Amino acid sequence: MYEYAIAWEWLAFATRWFHVITAIAWIGSSFYFIALDLGLVKRPHLPPGAYGEEWQVHGGGFYQIQKYLVAPAQMPEHLTWFKYESYFTWLSGFLMLCIVYYGGADLFLIDRHILDISAPVAILISLASLAIGWIVYDLLCKSLLGKNTWGLMAVLYGVIVFMAWGYTQLFTGRAAFLHLGAFTATIMSANVFLIIIPNQKIVVADLIAGRTPDPKYGVVAKQRSLHNNYLTLPVIFFMLSNHYPLAFGTAFNWVIAALVFLMGVTIRHWFNTTHARKGRPTWTWLVSVVLFILIMWLSTVPRVLTGGSETAAVAPAFQQFAGDPHFRAVKELIGTRCAMCHAAEPVYEGIARPPNGVIFENDAQIAAHAREIYIQAGRSHAMPPGNVTEITSDERKLLVAWFESAVEGKQQ
Repeated sequence: MYEYAIAWEWLAFATRWFHVITAIAWIGSSFYFIALDLGLVKRPHLPPGAYGEEWQVHGGGFYQIQKYLVAPAQMPEHLTWFKYESYFTWLSGFLMLCIVYYGGADLFLIDRHILDISAPVAILISLASLAIGWIVYDLLCKSLLGKNTWGLMAVLYGVIVFMAWGYTQLFTGRAAFLHLGAFTATIMSANVFLIIIPNQKIVVADLIAGRTPDPKYGVVAKQRSLHNNYLTLPVIFFMLSNHYPLAFGTAFNWVIAALVFLMGVTIRHWFNTTHARKGRPTWTWLVSVVLFILIMWLSTVPRVLTGGSETAAVAPAFQQFAGDPHFRAVKELIGTRCAMCHAAEPVYEGIARPPNGVIFENDAQIAAHAREIYIQAGRSHAMPPGNVTEITSDERKLLVAWFESAVEGKQQ
């Protein structure tokens, strides 16, 4: 049913929107509390057990905020828990992974030139990598190494670099970057769900029972929160990377990913130092710019994109869509209206690389992207942008007829 493709597209859109909303809520609250924590000031008038306070002004009013490293002497009447932002960000992101990469595994997840595996096997590898990643990370944090915060972070960076390389040996470049983001986000959300919130609940339970809470629970939670702090910006990068083939679709994509994590550290260091009122280390921005220029250089060595979707798993799609009676006319149409941008070397002015790495230079490439052509240029007017190549209504109808007749023919 071709209606299925439209419904699936809207489901993906709704899920992506929800994911962005929850990510804004999670990242926003995370940034706020890190800034608040670093800005606390110790003052002599603070109540017993209070570590510091911060005065803030917003919306025409003043806020006086105090922090207790362990807990106050008495349990407050109401506590606001910041946890659901994290949970729903991960759940919506995982749903996006299922819709786009598991539902379209043959196109978006698997590159048979990299690793010739079936869709179920690829999905199992994906799921296992997320679970094993958290287990390895958690064991490292609970080991003797975990007592050395910065030594632990150096080892964790090595693990992340290894995963960046590993994912590029398993999946398409686009999927590798998305999985690296999912791998990192899983660690971050699991930190909240399995460590930070449970530790806080133990402290609350001790207060209610009249016991003095053990400070170790706050220490552990703070360490995990610090990790989340430095991982946030790279996760945002990988969320956006699927729109930029020069990031994920090049020979040195895993090196680019490794450098992105370093940029996350340098940028967050500037914010953290500034919020802690310890100066403004402008050198971090210089380092970040140098790293980004290095990334730009790596993305063009070699200049020909080597990543994913245009070469992956085209045989089933080719048989289905290239065999349709409309295909010859569709091929001519795409050559006239689309191929000036969607080529290995685009000829349209201002386009240096094929948008999203999509190329329409042979029958297999066109057939492999039949669904996207149907949605983007047939059922909607998203492509060409601004209709710069002046595709007509009749030509769009031809694209619709091609896709729907091929789908119906397969079902018969």
